[in-house]
Amino acid sequence: MTESDRGVDANTRAIEDTVVTDFSDRMSYGGYLDLPTLLSAQRPISDPVHHDELLFIVQHQTTELWLKLVLHELEHACALLRVDDLPQALKCVARVKHIQKTLTEQWSVLATLTPSEYAEFRDSLGSSSGFQSWQYRAVEFTLGNKNAAMLAVFDADPVAQDVVRRALHAPSLYDEFLHYLARHDYPVPLGVLDRDVTLAWTFREDLVPVFAAIYADSSHNWAAYETCEELVDLEDNFQLWRFRHLKTVERIIGMKTGTGGSSGAPFLKKALELTFFPELYAVRTSL
Repeated sequence: MTESDRGVDANTRAIEDTVVTDFSDRMSYGGYLDLPTLLSAQRPISDPVHHDELLFIVQHQTTELWLKLVLHELEHACALLRVDDLPQALKCVARVKHIQKTLTEQWSVLATLTPSEYAEFRDSLGSSSGFQSWQYRAVEFTLGNKNAAMLAVFDADPVAQDVVRRALHAPSLYDEFLHYLARHDYPVPLGVLDRDVTLAWTFREDLVPVFAAIYADSSHNWAAYETCEELVDLEDNFQLWRFRHLKTVERIIGMKTGTGGSSGAPFLKKALELTFFPELYAVRTSL
């Protein structure tokens, strides 16, 4: 029997007989993803509800979902480096790099929000701000930009604060890589290996020669060399994300202060001066 005989339009795809349609006792797509919970989490609070508030909520919720995966991958990469499984650690880093590109491109969606549209529901946000994202802070800490004073931001949320605190006290991805190098007979200075990991990473001049030797003979130091370049990619992507964040904020609110009390665009601009792996950039000058 042809599709026409069954009354199916030529431009309609018939459902194959083997396709499951009865989910009374089977796992469904929506059940596996818990879509009722996920899709009910977008709750605009402007009154009357402004059309564009849903965009604002979805933008930030999807960012948080991606940050959850970024943190998951970075923590696993650290654990893999501790047991010298560099190839699998780099696989995690590669995944993070792809997520970063998605996060950066997402700003173009939010940038469709005009200043007048945002102004109609901005007051509804109260003092909430992306500055208070505990997942973002944990990601920054895991990459080495640590600041113990940030824990106070999460005093009202002990569970979130505990995640950030664990990231503060754990060695960063860079710390783990440097320990990996030391275990593989690279002359990493002892002061680097014994540093207080709760402090933000600061430039170490004595580390530059270690990387210079790796770059000078990349064929004999390929694993270390490749990892250095992957980390540079990671930082480049992070800086591009920060820059797009800044430009999106400037486009929508100009130089207004942030909802969370920050200076807004000037505060974001200062973040562009932060670096995760300064020696990997300094080595380029010394080669």
